[in-house]
Amino acid sequence: MCRLALKTANEPFSPFEVLQAMEAMQEGYDGSGLGLLLRGLEFIDFKYNSKNPVLSGIAHTEKALHRLNDFMQNKGFELKYDHEFDVDISRIEAGDRHKYFLRVYKQPSPWADFSEQKIENELMLTRLALRRDGEEHNGDLTVFSFWPDVAMIKEVGWPLGVGKALGLDADRIKSRVCMAQGRQNTNWGINLYACHPFFIQGIGTMTNGENTAFIPIKDWLTGTHYPGYIGYQSDSEVFAHILHYVIKQLGLPLEAYKHVITPLKTEELLDHPQGDFLLGLRNVCRRLIIDGPNCVMGTLPDETCLLVMDAKKLRPSTIGGKPGEWAMASEMCGVDAMIPDRDRALDFMPMREHTIIVPPDRQEIKIWSQFDQFPQPQAA
Repeated sequence: MCRLALKTANEPFSPFEVLQAMEAMQEGYDGSGLGLLLRGLEFIDFKYNSKNPVLSGIAHTEKALHRLNDFMQNKGFELKYDHEFDVDISRIEAGDRHKYFLRVYKQPSPWADFSEQKIENELMLTRLALRRDGEEHNGDLTVFSFWPDVAMIKEVGWPLGVGKALGLDADRIKSRVCMAQGRQNTNWGINLYACHPFFIQGIGTMTNGENTAFIPIKDWLTGTHYPGYIGYQSDSEVFAHILHYVIKQLGLPLEAYKHVITPLKTEELLDHPQGDFLLGLRNVCRRLIIDGPNCVMGTLPDETCLLVMDAKKLRPSTIGGKPGEWAMASEMCGVDAMIPDRDRALDFMPMREHTIIVPPDRQEIKIWSQFDQFPQPQAA
């Protein structure tokens, strides 16, 4: 199994806090990899404008870095900040790490006239083009994300060891949201693209579990011919893409996500106040129903965080915290490590019908049930 940890707070904090929570849960994973997603960024040596996109990844060779520089320059991106990791290479298991990069760019000047939707699409296509370039050159360039106010770090090894190897304990990077997952790919070979969290157009998820319905879901998503629905080195990447599909393409509220991946039974829907709509949604999205066990944590562009699980309930999780900061983890000891001074009596372990939502203001959590009404779909 994997282990998951997520912290969200009004005040930026070091990702090393979340890595210490991973260490508390270390008996639950094999130490084969670490993935981090940071949102709501703060750099100690740079005043960051959250509207500027951040490019995250690894240049495995000097030639790859030169190609990256040329590509971004030719596209009209202006480099504003290049974070220099304080790398202890002796702690890195892999031998082909020329440069880890978190780079802040100013968007090309012609984009000033673009709509928000077009900018989002161009950012995604830029990331995909860089990923494709690396794949065409024997994997010498790995790109995890290209998005405003988001940074991603992935590497092979134990989470705490990777954090120290990259100098994350120096607190030079902070964020208001940090997601961490502590295992590499479960079913196939080591591949950094298979390491959680997964990210697409501002939406990130990570999963503890197995998705035995992976192939039909993957085939359905790729059949939509949406450019971002690619990759799938992990059976869990579809969770991010389904969430993207529900929110970005169907225009449905977050609460509808649970109705797509784990719909209620027909007899339950017949008694539901929105039963007719939900029966239709289930029929249309039938190929996106997951088969667990799974626990999914995620984050949205406005810093909303979420936690859901499937009906089998074989991948537990806990959420706890206080106004202004909340933590989710696979085990209670992980929450203890991130927010030790909370009222533990208020901790909550979701059941099969729940979606746990931490709104951007982080004052309290919302425990939503599939048996409740959800907000009306957004107007197109």
